[in-house]
Parts: sequence; C-alpha cells; structure tokens
Amino acid sequence: MEAMLSSFDDIDKSAPLPIYQQIKTTIEGKITNGEWVAGQKLPSENDLVVALNVSRMTINRALRELTQQGMVNRVHGLGSFVADRPRHASLIELQDIALEIAESGKQHSSRIIALDSRVASDEIATKMQMPKVSEVFFLSAVHLQDELPIQFEERYVNPKLVPEFIQQDFNRETSTAYLLKQFRPDEMEHVVSAVIPDLQVQNFLKIERNQPCLQLKRRTWINQQVVTQVTLTYPGNRYDLGARYATNDYHSRPQSA
Repeated sequence: MEAMLSSFDDIDKSAPLPIYQQIKTTIEGKITNGEWVAGQKLPSENDLVVALNVSRMTINRALRELTQQGMVNRVHGLGSFVADRPRHASLIELQDIALEIAESGKQHSSRIIALDSRVASDEIATKMQMPKVSEVFFLSAVHLQDELPIQFEERYVNPKLVPEFIQQDFNRETSTAYLLKQFRPDEMEHVVSAVIPDLQVQNFLKIERNQPCLQLKRRTWINQQVVTQVTLTYPGNRYDLGARYATNDYHSRPQSA
C-alpha cells in the first residue's frame, strides 16, 4: 500500500489543475497502463487524506467520478477497488451466472437470504397467473464474483410445476442451473429498468446510497403456465445487459403518411 501511496508524490497543490483532478488522473493512468490491475484494492480515503494532507471531500470526489466512469468499484465497508470489465448478461438467453463467472476465470459464490414457502401477494399472484392466496416458493440470494456482489436475486416459483425446488441447496447450485435441468421454457418475458434499489438491497450489494442499478424482471412459461418470476438487480457499474439476434424476421414499422 505504501508503494501505491507513493504514486501520488507528484500531486502539486500550487498547480492550476484542481487537486481532485490530479488524484483522479493519477489513478486513471495507473489503471490504464496496467500497473494497477482489476480487483486490486486502492488506498483508503483515510490513507489518502493523511498522505496528501487534503480534505476527505477532495478524495471522495475523485473516487466518485472514477466510479461513475466504471474504472473503480466502491464496496461499502470494504473500500475501493480497480474495476473489472463489467459482466455481460444476455436478454435472450437463460444463463447461469455461476457458469458465466467460471468461464471468465473468476470464482462464483452465493449467499442465500431466504428460501421458503409463502402466500403470494396479489401482485405476485397476478404475475404468476395464479389464483389469489396461492402458495409460492420464494428464494432471495446474493451472487458474488471473487467476493464482490454483482447480482441480487428474488425469485418466485410455482410449486405445482417445480415441487422439489424448496428442497435444493442453492449454495451448491444456482437456481437457474437447477431450473434449466427441470424444463426448457416455451416463452420468456424480459423487462429491464434503471432503478435505485432500497436500502436492504444496497446493503446486500455493498453499494453506496443512490447508486444506479440495472434491474431485469423475467417470467418464464411452460405449457402456457408461468413457472417462475425473477427479479435480478445488478450494480450498474459492475454489469451490463444486451442482446444479439438474427434479423431475418425483423420488419421495420411503416411510417405514417
């Protein structure tokens, strides 16, 4: 860490360039030239304040702007880290996040928050196309890449269609991997939104307050019945969502005369 702090020895408080910008430029340069690599922890705000004899506000602004640019991840309670390239999720395929992470050479782990049977709310019953006061299985979990949270999962499952779901150990296998072994959906619906998650989800994802996230809501059907409804929330600077598809059947909408 002392070697990293020495990288800021050229900060010139008498220069016309603002100090926060000099700090930001120094960090950008170290990341861009590969000297500081993905996952590497940066000096703490306290260390930088003491070493540079500047205000916390100055350090915070530099790190905040680097976070917004996607170069730094700030993990609540752990510190700031050089950001990896954002993970990429498909909008047209069902992908197991554990497999995605493993294929990139990283380590997946998960933390199960809840796995139970409960009475569906009116909203969930409607989305699941089930009668009111129906029983559903519920799972919530945090998925991590090398100990960094990148996805919060909230899933509802129709117990009549996947009766053994609640008996599974989802620390050993993700819910997506398990469900893909049980069925292949006939239909899928995806809705993507930009959201500011509630405080509980912020804490699970270890993100700062008001940090934007991407949220993917997915429903899957088999034999015209909804099997599962899942909401996946991703820190916006750690993940992106996209799709690629053939255009053979694509027709542009005719313009009105």
